[in-house]
Order: sequence, then C-alpha cells, then structure tokens
Amino acid sequence: MPLVELVRIPNGAEAELLRGRIESAGVHAVCFDAGMNIAESVGLMIPVRIMVLDEDLDEARALLAEFDDPGNGLAAGALDR
Repeated sequence: MPLVELVRIPNGAEAELLRGRIESAGVHAVCFDAGMNIAESVGLMIPVRIMVLDEDLDEARALLAEFDDPGNGLAAGALDR
C-alpha cells in the first residue's frame, strides 16, 4: 500500500486543513514536507504534499474536487496542481 501524492499546497496551514477534511471523509491522508519551511522568508518555496494510499487516490481526488471551489475556505489558487 504505497503512498501517492494527491496535491501540493504552498501553505502548510491550508494543507493541514485540507488533510483534516479528507480524513473526516474516511480517507487516510498525511502531509509531507510540512516542517521544511522553518524560516518565514522561504514560506512558499517548498510546498506541502498531501499523500494518500494508492488505493484511495480516486476517492481522494473526488473529495479534492468537492473542496476545490471558491467557498471552500482555502486561499485562491491553493489547490493549483
């Protein structure tokens, strides 16, 4: 059961928000590289990767599509792939 990348998000807080929303729908998700941007000046240089199990990728993509609209609470362009 390998992990695969669902999406990259430049803001760690928004990545954690999305990860929580995906998990609340029953799909296990983890954030990779969340601790890489320790200095404020490099905050958008290393995006946070949201990873899901390979077998859950289709379901996670469907959930991502639901969240990828103007009323989802994420910053504009946060889910650009």
